[in-house]
Amino acid sequence: MLLSAEKITKSYGEKSLFREGSIYLQEGEKIGIIGVNGSGKSTLLAILAKVTPPDSGTIFHQNGIRVEYLQQNPVWDENLTIFEHVFAGAAAKLIDAKEYEAKTILTKLGLTTFDKPIRELSGGQRRRVAIATALIHPCDVLLLDEPTNHLDNDMVIWLEKYLIKFSGSIIMVTHDRYFLDRITKKIVEIDQGEIYTYDANYTEYLARKLQREESAMGSLRKNQSLHRKEREWILQGAKARGTKSKERIARYEALADSVVTEKTDRLSLSSVSSRLGKKIVEINHVTKRYGDLCCINDFSYLIARDARIGIVGKNGCGKSSLLNIISGKLAPDDGEVVLGETIKIGYFTQECADMDISLRVIDYAKNIAEYIETPEGKVTASKMLETFLFPPSSQWNFISKLSGGERRRLYLLSILMSAPNLLLLDEPTNDLDIETLCVLEAYLESFQGPVIVVSHDRFFLDRTADTIFAFEEDGTIQKYMGEYSDYLQSREQLSSRMDGLATLPTAKTATAEPNRPSVRSKKRAFTYKEQKDFDTIDEEIAQLEKQIATTTKSMAEASDNYVLLLDLMKEKDEYSARLDERTERWIYLQELAEKINEERESPPNI
Repeated sequence: MLLSAEKITKSYGEKSLFREGSIYLQEGEKIGIIGVNGSGKSTLLAILAKVTPPDSGTIFHQNGIRVEYLQQNPVWDENLTIFEHVFAGAAAKLIDAKEYEAKTILTKLGLTTFDKPIRELSGGQRRRVAIATALIHPCDVLLLDEPTNHLDNDMVIWLEKYLIKFSGSIIMVTHDRYFLDRITKKIVEIDQGEIYTYDANYTEYLARKLQREESAMGSLRKNQSLHRKEREWILQGAKARGTKSKERIARYEALADSVVTEKTDRLSLSSVSSRLGKKIVEINHVTKRYGDLCCINDFSYLIARDARIGIVGKNGCGKSSLLNIISGKLAPDDGEVVLGETIKIGYFTQECADMDISLRVIDYAKNIAEYIETPEGKVTASKMLETFLFPPSSQWNFISKLSGGERRRLYLLSILMSAPNLLLLDEPTNDLDIETLCVLEAYLESFQGPVIVVSHDRFFLDRTADTIFAFEEDGTIQKYMGEYSDYLQSREQLSSRMDGLATLPTAKTATAEPNRPSVRSKKRAFTYKEQKDFDTIDEEIAQLEKQIATTTKSMAEASDNYVLLLDLMKEKDEYSARLDERTERWIYLQELAEKINEERESPPNI
């Protein structure tokens, strides 16, 4: 046991975050903390870091344990440089040993001017300096609060790989569901003041939460519906098809189907939009420069009424500029954007519009619209707030008392309540909890109009976009048809082909033997061991899953026997590691089998 919080309680004024909740971190464990905005996720992390004391309960750190804590709002010395901040308080010996690694991490995070003062950095750049600071110092435990915020897509992928390889323990708060699924093996959820622990990654957590909600008295029907929809998408979508065998998918589907939930009378938000005419948006030869930097280079596109576009690229490449040009907030240097006469834009920006924090939540919503017209009739502002996870008890709170994430959620609702028919979303997943993202994704599925979204959240892009605009370094924008995962795969394949071309013989070498006869290319085939694995691996995976389930059941029965519990935990970890290894092997074999079949069906290359 590296650290723990036992029977902790924490309140702020009349608001109770959690009551006598507990969390335990074993050596090598990687835990994700989730919950709606304002539920106390960041507070729990601060308590575990011993930065914020609980009202009651016990915090334990093993003697000599080294903890690094990435806060959402660290304290900055404005006069330090980036490099000085990363190593603030470190011994000269550590600086010498870690200098190269620190510069490598900073470069991966898009920071290459190491002597730049902190006072000259943007909020996003400061965030990346804080991440580098947490990663570079040797530690046993990393406590990370929203580590993917303000990172571009490539940075998120790099950080994910880094944390997977990290040998220490991790507790992190994040809304990035792929991040949770691939890094963590345990989920801690804060729900209505209770702390629940699930010995599972995010995908399996969804199934277990459904079971808990089904058995709990007074469970929230809306939450059940959202979690069921989320899990079904994971099982049936591209991620499941690409990484799981048909038998495994069938088992997961059977598990999901075994959990019966009542039908819910959910609000139909698809109608909360204005009528859309035939003409939508025309982008004609748009160019935008900032000094010598060309962000957008002669870009043209006709946006259709059902467009679902995801925009990706490095930080500072011009993604937000494109949204600002479409919305009319920024003029292009060349070209034009022509909007249809009926277009009504809803623009969710990275910075919340000015809010009167002296207003109550309900009054803020009513100032936008007292009622919303839907096919079922008029829906009140209060009902809209409930849909976006503001229960009646919280609607009379002052906005000044809301957390940053709750304000973002309220701001998002204000955009949707204005009944737009074209949505521009700039990093909507920053500071929004997973529950809110589920609500937003459900809304976007039936939204009657185009949606253009800038996001680094791969899961969100896969759920919402079917076309990707990828910004290149020269300001050109490449268009890809398909989900973000498809785009990544095509990019990796292109990179592999380019690497292969680099190893081909030069023209001089190729013509050195002009009379050499061509030979038939040798087609691929399984080796003996690959064929043996291919024939038996599904059965192996099924057996390992059964052993994990049996061990988990034994752990529940041995909760009072600490020594036996530790042995069972170790046994389960061994099974889980073996399952991960076999799953990776299964992916490789399936891909190889597909290539072999393709080559068999294609004509010989003479």
